[in-house]
Amino acid sequence: MAYSSITKPTDYFNTKLYTGTGSSNAITGVGFQPDLVWIKNRDTTGNHALFNAISGVQNYLNSNTNYSEQTSAPTLTAFGADGFTVGSSSDLNGNGNNIVSWNWLASNTTASNTDGSITSTVSANTTSGFSIVTYTGNGSSGATIGHGLGVAPEIVLIKKRSNADAWTMLHPNVQASKYMRLDSDTGEVNDDVFNNTRAGNDVFTVDSDGQVNGNGQTFVAYCFKKKTGFFTTNEYVGNGSTDGPFLYCGFKPALVIIKRKTGTNDWFIWDNKTAPRNPTNAYLRVNTNGAAGSYDWLDLVSNGIKIRNTSDGANSNNNTYLFFAWAEETLVANVGQSIPATAR
Repeated sequence: MAYSSITKPTDYFNTKLYTGTGSSNAITGVGFQPDLVWIKNRDTTGNHALFNAISGVQNYLNSNTNYSEQTSAPTLTAFGADGFTVGSSSDLNGNGNNIVSWNWLASNTTASNTDGSITSTVSANTTSGFSIVTYTGNGSSGATIGHGLGVAPEIVLIKKRSNADAWTMLHPNVQASKYMRLDSDTGEVNDDVFNNTRAGNDVFTVDSDGQVNGNGQTFVAYCFKKKTGFFTTNEYVGNGSTDGPFLYCGFKPALVIIKRKTGTNDWFIWDNKTAPRNPTNAYLRVNTNGAAGSYDWLDLVSNGIKIRNTSDGANSNNNTYLFFAWAEETLVANVGQSIPATAR
C-alpha cells in the first residue's frame, strides 16, 4: 500500500461547530489559523458566508447567491491562531443558534504571482494542494492566472467579487468547455468560460467572459488538487436503491458535497461533526439559505462513502453525480504504520 503524504488531515481542514452568542464570539479549537472560513447557521434561514484571508475580514461571498462581495462589520472580525472571531451577525452568531464552520489552511501569507498573463495574489499550500487566488480581469480570451500550487489542480472555483455574477467551477468530470454553477441547482452549464482548457501546473486559463475575466473586475478563485489522504473528487452513477453506490476515497471523510451533474438538483453538504454517527443524516444545501435538514443519506466509513438513499439528490437511477470529499483520517494513520482509520 502506498502511504499518504498527509498523516493528519485535520492540520489542513477541520469542521468547527459553535453556539452563537449574539455578541463578539472568539471561536477556537480549529487547530490552525484558517485562510478560508465557510460559515452557515444550521438553525435558521440565512446565507452561507465565505471569508478568505486575502480579501480580508468583514468581506464575504455567499455560496447560495450570485451577489458581489459584501462588507459587514458584525461578521467575521478576525482570523486567529486557532480559529476566528465573529461579531453580532445573526447569520454567523445568532444567540443560541447552532452554527457550523468549515475551515481550510492555505499558507497564512500572500505572494504576488506572475506566472500568468494576469498577475495574481496567492496564498498556496503545496502540501494539501489548496490555494486562494485573487486577480483583476483583463477581458482577454485565453488569459492565464497563476495559482501557486506547482501541480495542476483539478478544481478551479471562481467568483466575481466586484459585481454580481455566477460561481463557476472547472471539474475533471465535466468537459472543459462547460462548468458547474455553485449558486444554482442547474446541471452542467454549456458555456466555455475556461477557454476549453484544463488547469496546468502553474496557471489556469479563462475566456473573455465577464463571469471569470471581465475587464477591470476583481475575482477570487479557490483551487484544489486531488491529494492522497486528504481530498478527492469524482463522479458516480446512481442506482436508485437504498443499497447505493460505494464511493472510494482512500480515507474517512470529514466533509462531503454531492451534486447531480446530469440534471437539476441542489448541492448537498454533510460533515462528520454535525452528524457524528451513521447514517449521516444532517445536511445543508450549498445553493440555498435554508436551515439544516435531516434524512438518512449516507454512511461515512473508514475508506469512503456508502450511499443509503434513493433520492434524486444523490442516487436517482442512471443519473450521474459529482462528489467531493475532504478527510478526517487517512486510511493508514501514520507513515510506515499499518494503523487503519477508525470506523464510525
